[in-house]
Amino acid sequence: MTSSYVKYAQLIKGTSSYARRMKTLSDRIFGEVATPTNPSSMKVVKIFSSRPLHTNEEIVHYYPRHIETHALMLKLREYGLFRDEHQDFVEEMKRLRALRGKVKVWKRHMNTEKE
Repeated sequence: MTSSYVKYAQLIKGTSSYARRMKTLSDRIFGEVATPTNPSSMKVVKIFSSRPLHTNEEIVHYYPRHIETHALMLKLREYGLFRDEHQDFVEEMKRLRALRGKVKVWKRHMNTEKE
């Protein structure tokens, strides 16, 4: 006694028009490629059927922790163990500007509404 699935599998392997239509329908139902395609198109199919990149942990957490690294470098710079030449340049320009009397004063405009 053979199961109905085995009979269905044998029917699908046949070359009749009914077998071809059933195979196409089965492929569409289960999300497979229904018509024969070339290898370059199959590459696109594989890309779209793969897991989305934003759910892949290896890609999402690829880059280092920039915020923590920056805070560490600031602390090491305070201790004198790290030299940030750009920040040194910025501070030197501020110092020279202060010596010339060209310090920028930032005024905040308070929005005072009369009641």
